[in-house]
Amino acid sequence: MTEEYDYIVVGAGTAGCIVANQLSADPRNRVLVIEAGGNDRWIWFHVPVGYLFTIGNPRSDWMFRTVEEPGLNGRSLAYPRGKVIGGSSAINAMISMRGQSLDYDGWRQLGLAGWGWDDVLPVFKRLEDHFLGESELHGIGGGWRIEAPRVSWRILDAVKSAAIEMGVPESPDFNTGDNEGVGYFHVNQKLGRRWSSARGFLKPALSRPNLELRTNVIVDKVVFENRRASSIELMVGGQRISVRARREVVLSAGAIGSVQILHRSGVGPAQWLRAAGIPNLVDLPGVGRNLQDHLQQRAIYKVGHGRTLNEQYQSLFRRGMMGLDYLVRRRGPLTMAPSQLGIFTRSDRFQDRANIQFHVQPLSLDKFGEPLHPFPAITVSACNLRPTSRGEVKVVSPDPDAKPHIAPAYLSTDVDRKVASDAIRVTRRLMAQSALAPYRPEEYLPGPNVADDDASLAKAAGDIGTTIFHPVGTAKMGRSTDPMAVVDERLRVLMLEGLRVIDASVMPTITSGNTNTPTAMIALRGAEMIIADNRP
Repeated sequence: MTEEYDYIVVGAGTAGCIVANQLSADPRNRVLVIEAGGNDRWIWFHVPVGYLFTIGNPRSDWMFRTVEEPGLNGRSLAYPRGKVIGGSSAINAMISMRGQSLDYDGWRQLGLAGWGWDDVLPVFKRLEDHFLGESELHGIGGGWRIEAPRVSWRILDAVKSAAIEMGVPESPDFNTGDNEGVGYFHVNQKLGRRWSSARGFLKPALSRPNLELRTNVIVDKVVFENRRASSIELMVGGQRISVRARREVVLSAGAIGSVQILHRSGVGPAQWLRAAGIPNLVDLPGVGRNLQDHLQQRAIYKVGHGRTLNEQYQSLFRRGMMGLDYLVRRRGPLTMAPSQLGIFTRSDRFQDRANIQFHVQPLSLDKFGEPLHPFPAITVSACNLRPTSRGEVKVVSPDPDAKPHIAPAYLSTDVDRKVASDAIRVTRRLMAQSALAPYRPEEYLPGPNVADDDASLAKAAGDIGTTIFHPVGTAKMGRSTDPMAVVDERLRVLMLEGLRVIDASVMPTITSGNTNTPTAMIALRGAEMIIADNRP
């Protein structure tokens, strides 16, 4: 017999955990949530600095790669995605960042009713349990715990002073709707432990008898009856199993995973699907297009004075003291998010609002998964908050185990290359401020030999640029008149029934900052829409 549920949620990542929690709150709803990864029974999913060990590890990361990118001078990048309940919220930077009010007002101006800043701010507040307490901007009692960082570094204080000296205003809270300024990021942690979506939303709900979680299960495709999503097909131990949905199927597998499932289900650009050997059910050209991501230029500066994590980690004694500090007080470097200090500013004087974001770290390394450098250094990464480049994701065969084709098309527009060049100039100006003179910063990457002209700086950006892990937009929310739209403003897949996409892939344009918290907001709003639309 085929099993039946009212709702099937595909993906227990940031969005899926929240959707499953909300739908199962009504005991009349029988809910199944399916995760292709495993459980989070590993210490490095919970100790904040564990991202150094989870990113680039096949136990916790899907190990995707991009194609060789022309804008990156022919380089292919690792493209980390969480392979565990909690999804990427179990391995990410833990930075709680909403973006800017004009991001969401821009969505509303695209004709997407209910997605303006005034509409989503109450959703953010319902989501939160914020250390600042309840106010006009923040909420308490939600499942999304947000706290202040529990470690400090004098050299980051100096960088903060340098930004203020350069004219960037100080900001105690980046989540007011205008994030221009310099300050310390708020983080998804509780008392020094990572706070993933699984910890905040899924695990508390698993005691409900009407919610079932299945892990290590690959969803192959959605099956339709008269263009209504009626069931999903799973791959379990090499066998194909069908599970029926009485009401709706919700895809929450992320900007990469949801596209893969839609394509294998026959939903997407007909030409792409034919090339992959998949029959086309619904020709939706936007499925897999409109990929947007924040490209960071990881400038590294050696410092001749001051403490950084690089040299601290080289010492076994100091490493032991870090561990002791964490065990006793839940403080110190083991509580570190990858970036502690944030700077939001403008790449040039013609920008109408902050368009670049700096992630400043008291450490440096060639790439995640590799050792820290043996010399004292800091990383000053700048990213373009609103890139104009658009990439694509698509399957290459019907095989659910096949890796997808991921082509972000970084720096493929003149505008993005100009912003990247100017961002390096801003970085150099920041590091030349007198507040940093005692540390004698020395440019290691991109290197003092890189000239200051646009062509040289754009090439340098391509040499040092890497993803900051924010893929969005591949199942774009839009009006039916938008040829690239995949879902409507209630996140229902166009031309089909009983199927929604609720995750980062529905963003029509990327938000101006880290994308995990906006994804959580989309999940809560989407779940509330499902509940409202299915009331008797």
